[in-house]
Amino acid sequence: MKRVLVIGGVAAGTKTAAKFKRLDQNAEVILLSKGQDISYAGCGLPYYIGGVINSYDELIVNTPQKYTALTGVTVYTGWEAVAVDVGHKVVTAQSQEGIKQFFYDQLVIATGASASVPPIAGIDMPGFFTLRTPTDAAQILDYIEKQNVRQAVVIGAGFIGLEVAENLLARHIQVRVVEALPQIMANVFDSDMALLVQRHLQENDIQILTGVKASAMVGEKVVQGLQTDAGVLTAQLVISAAGVRPNTDFLKNTGIAMVKGTILVDETLQTNVPDIYAVGDCAMVSNRLTGQAQWSPMGSSANMEGRVLAQILHNGVIHYPGVLGTGVIKLPLLNCGRTGLTEEAAVKAGFQVCTATMVTDDKPHYYPGSASFIIKLIADKNTRKILGMQVIGAGAVDKITDIGVTAISMGAALDTLECLDLAYAPPFSTAINPFVQAVHILQNKINGLYHSLTPSEYRSGKAKDYEIIDVSIQPAIPGARYINLIDVTGPIAEIPLDKKLLLVCMKGKRSYLLQTRLRAYGYTHTLALEGGLAVNDVKISFTGRGIPEEEIKRVKGLGFLRDKTTSDCFNARVITRNGKITAEESYAITKAAELYGNGQIAMTTRLTIEIQHVPYVNIEPLCNFLAKAGLDTGGTGSKVRPVVSCKGTTCQYGLIDPFSLSGKIHERFYKGYHDVLLPHKFKIAIGGCPNNCVKPDLNDLGIVGQRVPLLDKTQCKECKKCIPRDTCSIHILQCDEAGKIVLDTTRCNHCGRCIGTCSFHVFDGYTEGYKIYIGGRWGKQIKHGIPMEKIFATEEEVLETIEKAILLFREQGITGERFADTITRLGFENVQKQLLTNSLLQRKTENLQARVHLKGGATC
Repeated sequence: MKRVLVIGGVAAGTKTAAKFKRLDQNAEVILLSKGQDISYAGCGLPYYIGGVINSYDELIVNTPQKYTALTGVTVYTGWEAVAVDVGHKVVTAQSQEGIKQFFYDQLVIATGASASVPPIAGIDMPGFFTLRTPTDAAQILDYIEKQNVRQAVVIGAGFIGLEVAENLLARHIQVRVVEALPQIMANVFDSDMALLVQRHLQENDIQILTGVKASAMVGEKVVQGLQTDAGVLTAQLVISAAGVRPNTDFLKNTGIAMVKGTILVDETLQTNVPDIYAVGDCAMVSNRLTGQAQWSPMGSSANMEGRVLAQILHNGVIHYPGVLGTGVIKLPLLNCGRTGLTEEAAVKAGFQVCTATMVTDDKPHYYPGSASFIIKLIADKNTRKILGMQVIGAGAVDKITDIGVTAISMGAALDTLECLDLAYAPPFSTAINPFVQAVHILQNKINGLYHSLTPSEYRSGKAKDYEIIDVSIQPAIPGARYINLIDVTGPIAEIPLDKKLLLVCMKGKRSYLLQTRLRAYGYTHTLALEGGLAVNDVKISFTGRGIPEEEIKRVKGLGFLRDKTTSDCFNARVITRNGKITAEESYAITKAAELYGNGQIAMTTRLTIEIQHVPYVNIEPLCNFLAKAGLDTGGTGSKVRPVVSCKGTTCQYGLIDPFSLSGKIHERFYKGYHDVLLPHKFKIAIGGCPNNCVKPDLNDLGIVGQRVPLLDKTQCKECKKCIPRDTCSIHILQCDEAGKIVLDTTRCNHCGRCIGTCSFHVFDGYTEGYKIYIGGRWGKQIKHGIPMEKIFATEEEVLETIEKAILLFREQGITGERFADTITRLGFENVQKQLLTNSLLQRKTENLQARVHLKGGATC
């Protein structure tokens, strides 16, 4: 009887064993698994952490007992292979039961890989984890819940690292990703596509630090941070997802050929030693396009390798064709797919590479839920065959990727794919499938019908001698010459025919259309920028000439206000959380001031930080630098402005925690309503007590902490030596003729200083709450806000009232007027009534979708 011994019980090992046993029921198939679990869903681990997968048991695809019953394979769990005697065909394994030898006729090594941990000090500290098994995921989730983790750092920006980051974010954990290489998803996506993904992640609250190495855990008994090249990153949880290493140490001195720990196999998945094979994450297979050795530790590849190897072991007439490195990843509001060679890899492999990057609808623009794909297609100029592709978008990128996989696997050339008859209906795709559109563009480029500049070429400066022509539907590039496509019916009088022109539109299509016209009219040096403004950050240099007013206005919207003492410098407003920043953020701000400003910073009256004297050319680098520290600029325009609060937890008179409340307002309204346009600016301030140090009543909406005394007059002894009366600084407590205390509730400001001062406990009782003022403002026309009649009892009531006020201002305010003017026009009683009912919230969706106040009244 033939005996096949399989070492490894996850994807490749279980697949090989099960398939071979189906092919040869008479063979003896034995599977050794180091762990107690076999056939678990390793790719699902991040989603268990994020709560998408609710049960640990759902991660276990098969138990050993169930697997044996289904397949007939004999399974030994808890047995680790420690040596292989290739001469006698015997494997030595050990477990808690002792040591045992397993003889074989054919040996399959499918030991997989383990998490690779960078050389970091302190990794034995609680709070540091790797993620490779269901047990790892369960331990991470348990730690998050027991330690109430609010901040985390992920080491490694590959697929697993970014999936972990997404799922930590889903648990409302602030997450940062540290990557030692200069880009995310290195060797998987080209740098131009990876940069787009990185920007998207940072816009969606995942901070990415590339080119940064981790060196040590920070903390005494548990993890409190991570020491990196960029400083200390505060975190209660650090997860290393910095790649994997093959589990092959036990094969030393066996004579089995290995490359960097991976087992080198041929097209039959056999090693250099007869009757020994390797599959899965421990095997070095080949690339399907180049034939060169390639390590592809992917669950999909492992399963296919296992299936093919089982057939090889059975009759030996099949070969494994190699891998394409196909992968897909879900990120916050973005999906990414890739297959084949990157542009860089294709060039290194010796192909005559041509690429095209395009932006297209994933479904007809009129269909609900339609979005865009950004597709990069890579082909060989000589053979015109597809070599690789990368796609990102909110929709079904896996479908586009899989079409690319099919094309590459079949050796299809562009011309074969030109009329690929793919399925179409508006809910699913565009009439010409996005993949086929990309094929058409690359065809045109190779055929000389489309002369373009790729995003990488633009970033490298290849357009420096070209004049940028804005071909968008409406002017979109400040300082650029604008040309309306439909107006071009012949040569353009002021542009010579031999002028070098870079044509730029929003996505790339209008640039191509204009190029075809201009070439027909005799223009000889035109290039269209692939992907347009959707992919490229196009800026006009204003060196040696004045910065146009429209550009000054644009950067003002980013938080850069003109420094009137210079011709080309701006002061950058860095947003704080109501004046609060961390030590690492402070370091980043001061470093940014040194690198991009004049080294000076200042506080604004509303507790944002200004980096002084930033030259115009430094605006973009400054924003990118700050983004790596999780910081943004802004705080201008007709929107909700950054909230201001006093230091109520420090002040002796503070009645509430203004920092806590203002932090919630910052997240919910400054950030959450950041894109909501209003008639004018909307300022919010919080005072911890009625002392009014931050002047809440001079803001559009002000909140003041309250402590309302509840008098128990039955306890008054008419002592006529009334300490509460003497304590009251506004003198609204008096004693009547009989000596009984009297409180003027119409004048009491609820400062709470009388509470607990009476020896007879008259003033022991009180309620806490919040007073809300609406319609205040300072400036040229000072107006004190009017207090609403109600004392609000909870933070949630306050937050709901703020939202109603913003919605009312947007819905009923006239563009250009302040909230105070709106209240005066509508009447305070009318406004207060609306704020105390829920009708505004019921109209919220319709209100926020309305295209109103496109140019508000705020000038700063």
